[in-house]
Amino acid sequence: MAKHDADLDLLFQALADPTRRAMVERLAQGPTAVSDLARPSGLRLPTVMRHLAVLERAGLVVTAKDGRVRSCAIVPEALAPLTGWLDDRRAEWEHRLDRLEGYVLQLMKDAANGPRS
Repeated sequence: MAKHDADLDLLFQALADPTRRAMVERLAQGPTAVSDLARPSGLRLPTVMRHLAVLERAGLVVTAKDGRVRSCAIVPEALAPLTGWLDDRRAEWEHRLDRLEGYVLQLMKDAANGPRS
């Protein structure tokens, strides 16, 4: 994966805010009207719409208007690049820790066998 991925940057930026993470968590339960999404946060509708715009830009949610009601839904597959990036980092660090463990075990074995002449 490239060192700089603009899509990944948008995902991290969108999820960096606790209000937006709460929105994503709520939308994971199912689509909802924007007004219902706004209610628990105590935020005014324009503020909620700005948060949703960030989530939409990142591809995490879609919104649709039906008459006077705007609803939104999560796009679960949009998390795939983030998941892939995190999995790659985890694999890299697990490999490093395995190598460190091998090195430490070898040092312990060498110490147990005493100094070599």
